[in-house]
Amino acid sequence: MRGHQTRSYFAGMNHESAWYEIRLEGRIDPRWAAWFDGLTVSAHADGTSVIHGQVADQAALHGLLQRLRDLGLPLLSVDRVDPDQTQRKLS
Repeated sequence: MRGHQTRSYFAGMNHESAWYEIRLEGRIDPRWAAWFDGLTVSAHADGTSVIHGQVADQAALHGLLQRLRDLGLPLLSVDRVDPDQTQRKLS
């Protein structure tokens, strides 16, 4: 039954918030930090930038990735991370 397949598809979608670490090639200019409200933006010695923090849901993640595309910085990785382990690593 088609309706059942649709429900199964949506049941597998993640509508909950999650923590992400997004790594980019290049440096994000500090003037763009406001675009990433609530997320941590850091530059690293290897010439990469990392955006880290809690993202509301998959729709918000896709919106964030679109903003990054608009900046023109190559995307290196997008990882869902455990916030507890990440907080220990940052401190």
